[in-house]
Amino acid sequence: MVSVSLTLSVPERVWIGELSREFPETTVRVRSAQSCDGVGVGFVEILAPEPDRVLDRMRAYDAVHELEIFQRGTDRALVQFETDEPLLLRILDRTGVPVEMPFEIVDGEVDWELTTTRNRLSSLADELDRSEVRFIVEHVWDSPRFDRVLTDRQSEVVETAIDLGYYDSPRGCTQGELADELGLAKSTCCEILHRAEERIVKEFEGGDRPAFTKPAPA
Repeated sequence: MVSVSLTLSVPERVWIGELSREFPETTVRVRSAQSCDGVGVGFVEILAPEPDRVLDRMRAYDAVHELEIFQRGTDRALVQFETDEPLLLRILDRTGVPVEMPFEIVDGEVDWELTTTRNRLSSLADELDRSEVRFIVEHVWDSPRFDRVLTDRQSEVVETAIDLGYYDSPRGCTQGELADELGLAKSTCCEILHRAEERIVKEFEGGDRPAFTKPAPA
């Protein structure tokens, strides 16, 4: 697992790339977003000196539908919209890479923070290249390693689950399919996964951590 900080440059042919460059002083903060059947839904905060001008321009794009305003102030607006041109979401969907929310779009550039496997990171880079999205890797660092708190078997099960999309939303595989991939009985797979998840949660939440120097057998 690795964590990566990326700066992306959205092509001007894509409406959000054009919009953010037309209003370079505007920050589009994406609080949540998802796509389904080629349609993207975004819940975003518009931070701008004149947010109404930005919203009027958004409405003018053929690719933007059902723009709904939840809050509006002198320098910000909270909106939800649909688009049939969700370029960034399509890239994430194809690669199964989760990106930390919120992320911001300013003057055609997007900052992404993500944690994934090296294989999925490679797939993401390939998808970005194919989509004409230029990107710069700002920083790469090793994520906290599972092997600090997990047994080898637990690490194998968790990492396989991640690769197969078990933790994606919607799930990329069932627990039964995960067990089949690992050659385990479903009950055994469930027990190993449960123990591994317990250790990970305690480690990352700073609670009671496993008191051992060498992982005990699964």
